[in-house]
Amino acid sequence: MISTRGRGLWYAFGAYGLWGLLPIYWKWLQVVPAFEILLHRMVWSLLFLLAMVYAAGRWQGLRESVGNRRTLALYAAAALLLSGNWWLYIWAVNAGFIVETSLGYFVNPLVNVVLGVIIFRERLRPGQWTAILLAAAGVAFLTWVYGQPPWISLGLAFSFAFYGVIKKIAPLGASEGLTLETALMSVPASAVLVYWWTTGTGSFGSLGPRIDLLLVGAGATTALPLVWFAAAARRLPLSIVGVMQYIAPTVQFLIGVLLYGEPFDLHRLVGFAIIWTALVLFTAEGVWARGRLPAASRS
Repeated sequence: MISTRGRGLWYAFGAYGLWGLLPIYWKWLQVVPAFEILLHRMVWSLLFLLAMVYAAGRWQGLRESVGNRRTLALYAAAALLLSGNWWLYIWAVNAGFIVETSLGYFVNPLVNVVLGVIIFRERLRPGQWTAILLAAAGVAFLTWVYGQPPWISLGLAFSFAFYGVIKKIAPLGASEGLTLETALMSVPASAVLVYWWTTGTGSFGSLGPRIDLLLVGAGATTALPLVWFAAAARRLPLSIVGVMQYIAPTVQFLIGVLLYGEPFDLHRLVGFAIIWTALVLFTAEGVWARGRLPAASRS
């Protein structure tokens, strides 16, 4: 019989592994414009999430939140950030910038920490400051290499970090909150898709059953890793989850370089290596600091 931690590890591998493999899925849909893929991802994700919330018996809490203006405003802002993040990621993958997208998700945890300091007045240890400054040096070096800041990476990192800030103060649970966000996104998305379908200008129904199935499947590929991640987070220590989060951008990076042959010269390697070193330092420092806490504090 698999232990609770063993199941947690499988859930975590499933979640981060699927997130890492998503570039291949979006490449299969490369004939569809990124904005149209985004709209389908919103609508089909909503149907999947509604079924999940109903099955979990959390329908009442979701219904009550709809009547609260502050809650709706928070999740509307979260929906805007998440839809922007989704669109940028899909567009970047299909435009040949998978390596840059992976950098965004490598940098994201450090951006989260910086926003925690600025917005929530959190205090950092010297090792954490060192890691952040080292990562900033890596981004500065890549800015020099590219001739401009790595906008795709920074856009993904900051949009998802600000999304995390809103989720930190929002009242609903993970699945209910994502369902409400997706519902808010899906109202205009459904209207646009119906218009395209009735006028015959959309991709759905005109590019063959394979594309149609892939567009519908975008809902499952969005919701399933979130379900698995939630299951892993309940079963694993935070330190393990924190280390495993780098599986997804690592897989994305390898897919970009090895499968799709994106350019990755020595200069880019140096810039990435600086940021990877910062992440190793940040993670190791966090594990060390957590190990020094009393058992009661860690739990």
